[in-house]
Order: sequence, then C-alpha cells, then structure tokens
Amino acid sequence: MPEADINFYFDPVCPFAWMASKWIRMVQAQRDYSVDWRFISLRLINAEVDYDAHFPPEYEAGHTAGLRLLRVAARTRREQGRAAVGELYASLGASIFDSPPAPGKDSAVADHRGSAGFVEPILRQLGVPVALAGAVDDESWDAEIHAETEEALGLTGRDVGTPIIHFEPPTGVAFFGPVISRLPDEQDAVQLWDHVVGLAGFAGFAELKRSLRELPQLRGLGVDVDEVGVQQDWHAGSRRQKT
Repeated sequence: MPEADINFYFDPVCPFAWMASKWIRMVQAQRDYSVDWRFISLRLINAEVDYDAHFPPEYEAGHTAGLRLLRVAARTRREQGRAAVGELYASLGASIFDSPPAPGKDSAVADHRGSAGFVEPILRQLGVPVALAGAVDDESWDAEIHAETEEALGLTGRDVGTPIIHFEPPTGVAFFGPVISRLPDEQDAVQLWDHVVGLAGFAGFAELKRSLRELPQLRGLGVDVDEVGVQQDWHAGSRRQKT
C-alpha cells in the first residue's frame, strides 16, 4: 500500500494518545492528510518491568487491557482492512474516555475494557463481525503488535510513551507526543501541528519537555471540557513510581 501522510502509533488505553488522536483528526480534515493507525503496546514496552514495584496499582490491568484491545485491532486490520482500524480506535476511545466513568469502579474498569463483552457492542455498532472480539484472548497476534511497537520505538528511541507520530514516512520526521491535556479549536489545531512539525524537523533537535501534566479534559477521567484537570508529575513519560 502507498505510504500515508501520517503514521499514528497508539495504545487504546492511553488518554494522552486519545487526546492527540482527536487533534490529529482535526488536522487531517483541514490538511487532507491520510493517516495510518498503527500499534504500540505499553504492556509490551514494560514486559520486563515489575508493575507492583514501579507503577500505581491499576496500571498492569490497564496496560494489559490495551494489549488485548490491540489484538482485536490487529485482527480487524487483517480481515477488514487498514481503514477499519481508525474507525475502531475512534469508537474504542469514545467509549473509554468520552463517557463519564462508571460509578464505583477503579482497576476493575481496566479488566472490563480488555474483555470481549466490552468490545462486542462496539464492533456491532461499526457493522463489522462481532467474532473479531475473540482476538482479545489470542496471543498469536502479539508478535505482530510487538513488531509494530519496535518499529515505533525505532523512530524515536525507547524512553518514550504513546503516541508516536511519523509524518511523511518513511524518511520524514517522527516524535513522541505531543502530550496535550486540552483539545485546541480548529484554527489552533493546525497552528499547533505546524509548530510541532517545525520544531521536531529541525536538525539536531531532541527534546523539549515538562514533566508536569494536567489530567486530560476527558469525561471518562472525570474532567469536563470547561475544567482544568489536576496536575501530576510524570517521570520519564510515565507514572512510574521509581526507575
């Protein structure tokens, strides 16, 4: 297939990837870019990490749910085509992040997100076979997801999170992020894009960073669009408790 204008590597349970994906869709609509939605798994990146020692208690379940959803996305791509991945991600993200959080659920929500029961109604609404949800338990897809994760990390280095964006592949600029907690309006969306690509494309540029992050304006995280999320300090691009 011909190269897309943008390769967007996502993990479906990452709120910052979801915010960036909504921004990219705004840019795509105004610049008429094509986007190929590709996979990067936080669970596979942290495969050798002791979650109990290094992460908040809900992270292992959340990252595992992301991997299970990526299995469904990989099977969807194989059987329904690459365009179907973008539609699936849009529906998954809307269900996970753009709806109010379920009352009384914490880490159990992460387990549910990685279940066939969570995915099946989404597939049904998209008009694709509900049987695709069976991939959540099929580890045979993990090699493909791992290869694409390594592809993404090969573009940026390994000390990053999600999303990773590759503009004008195979030779164009690639970068982690941007990490945004608020969605810009249409005009600012394109301006932000031009700034990010311009900075990342400067020869010799490596990093501009602030580890303080607002909780994104996502109803699924309990933050409405007119609110400012609580500020958190992220270490090395994650919520690791120690390195």
